[in-house]
Amino acid sequence: MAELVSREQLARTADIRTEAPRVPTSVDRTFELPKGLYVATVGLYLGFIAMLAVTFAHPELTILAVIFGLSVIAGFGLPLVWTRLAPETVSKNKTWARFQHEGVMTASGRATARDASVQVLILPVLIFLWGVSVVVIAALV
Repeated sequence: MAELVSREQLARTADIRTEAPRVPTSVDRTFELPKGLYVATVGLYLGFIAMLAVTFAHPELTILAVIFGLSVIAGFGLPLVWTRLAPETVSKNKTWARFQHEGVMTASGRATARDASVQVLILPVLIFLWGVSVVVIAALV
């Protein structure tokens, strides 16, 4: 059954604290990769968009290039914001030297720095090279 408890009774038996101590959490939001890989990935995607926008410059395509560029920036900016949200954490991005020494843990096991870099950069590099080939074909035709 429910029982009415007065504020005085509650104050006598409750342990009321006004502030909770801030304890760093052990959540790792760094994705175990150095910043250089993120910068290279974003640079390759934006380079692809810029290369096509300059090559096929037309007023009607300008808005599309801007939308695609903003989508890439938002797609990589949101995880950047997420890594800096509360709760505060003590984890930091790996340095390039530490990344080369330790590698990264993947679903199929530990990958070396070279293998992880290839896995991360293969798609952006192929897309950029595809853009280069499109530009070369358009210049030759």
